[in-house]
Amino acid sequence: MFIISLTYTDLAGVDALLGAHRDYLKEQYGRGVFLMSGRKVPRTGGIVIAACESREEVEALVELDPFKEAGVATYEITEFVPTMTSDHLASFREE
Repeated sequence: MFIISLTYTDLAGVDALLGAHRDYLKEQYGRGVFLMSGRKVPRTGGIVIAACESREEVEALVELDPFKEAGVATYEITEFVPTMTSDHLASFREE
């Protein structure tokens, strides 16, 4: 499991690409890769929780984000092992 933390570097550029970014997110949700996402408060970036098999997979997905392609955000990727979850996310729990 991975946390993708975006930090906006050009808010006007982010605003211009929101439609394309949302299409990218919807595609990954459709593939079952992204589990949740949203903006940070204050609006300095965003967070994505991704169920990828490897760091290489999540890094490749980040490269497809229109924000990344346009250079309007930077990315930090953190891998973690979910050992406790709510019942709704039990299928992602690892021992």
